[in-house]
Amino acid sequence: MRLPYFIAKRYLISKKSHNLINIISIISVVGLAVGTMALIVVLSVFNGFEDVIKSLYSTFNADLQITATTGKTIHYDVFPQTKIRSLNGVKGLTEVVEEDALFKYRDKQHIARIKGVSDGFIDLSRMDTMTVNGSFILQEGRSNFAVVGAGIAWYLDIYPQNVSALLSVFVPKRGNASSFNFENAFNNGAIHPTGVFSVQQEFDEKYVFIPLRFARELMDYTDEVTSIEVRFFPDAEIDRVQSEIQALLGDEYFVKNRFEQNESLFKLLKSEKTAIFLILLFILILSSFNMIGSLSILIVEKNKDIGILKSMGADLKLIKSIFLTEGMLISLLGSITGLLIGFIILFLQENYGLLQLGSGDGDFVISAYPVKMQLMDFIYVFITVLTIGLVATYYPVNYLSKRIVGGSKHKL
Repeated sequence: MRLPYFIAKRYLISKKSHNLINIISIISVVGLAVGTMALIVVLSVFNGFEDVIKSLYSTFNADLQITATTGKTIHYDVFPQTKIRSLNGVKGLTEVVEEDALFKYRDKQHIARIKGVSDGFIDLSRMDTMTVNGSFILQEGRSNFAVVGAGIAWYLDIYPQNVSALLSVFVPKRGNASSFNFENAFNNGAIHPTGVFSVQQEFDEKYVFIPLRFARELMDYTDEVTSIEVRFFPDAEIDRVQSEIQALLGDEYFVKNRFEQNESLFKLLKSEKTAIFLILLFILILSSFNMIGSLSILIVEKNKDIGILKSMGADLKLIKSIFLTEGMLISLLGSITGLLIGFIILFLQENYGLLQLGSGDGDFVISAYPVKMQLMDFIYVFITVLTIGLVATYYPVNYLSKRIVGGSKHKL
């Protein structure tokens, strides 16, 4: 194997500056390097955005959500909360009541969703870190307060500092109203909004947090909840605890992790990443045609060398090995160069935020494009580029070497 490598290396790095094949080979290496660099950079940026989205959703969505398989509510008094709290890795439980509601603030109205949460929700979720105006306070003594999403605050023109204006909440009454008019069809209450949170547009335009006791009063509930949220310690084994809780509760309850709670979103992220990968892969395949051309010209140009090798006893296998090695050296050099340049770009972006989002004035959740380098991405890209190089090398080498070696028999 040393002889094919030695000859292929000499062909690749020949010092003859007027040699056309060297120029084409360099173009092939550059094309593969640029394609490889683009592929690893884009994949890492998608990883970064995925992590940002997961972190935003992890603040709002609990590690696990428990809902009833039949019916809308769960009676919390008979729910095995003590057994679940005692499981290894469980940090705490939050009782939740959710319902669509009509909100009225001064002369403006908006339909959104109330989310009544029990005591301890703020400490478990750290939603207070997402407050952009006012304070994340839901109750003090007997007083109830609301924290609204930034989108809802914009629609209703809510200012937490305005203590004289109350947020009116209207929810449908349970059962059938005696007559369909506004007073009989809805329960209502008034509450002061103390803060505005901003997590993600989907949540900011949809949710208003209120105390659980206020939500139960609006819904005419006693111990009912619409869901129970479970949050874990950082080192908890989520899959194991989820399986234990599901086994404990049986088929009467759904136990969903964060992926299952937002299944469509995460599937969309994966499909987008796959689509981008395939597009860039197609570009890499197109760039590999440069390598096909360079190898074809090399084989034709080295017709005399092939004749000499043939007279010295070289067989078809050895000659094919030389040009296959030449193609793999081009692929190897292009892939390593591309991955190295990509790593440098990603390292600089990750540590210094060279490429900003927007004007960098804080309009976005993050100021710079997020990146996350994963070892498996580098391995997959490296293997992909080498595979493309092998396929692109095999055809011209197999076809042209047979043709030229066959013709050499008549010339020697």
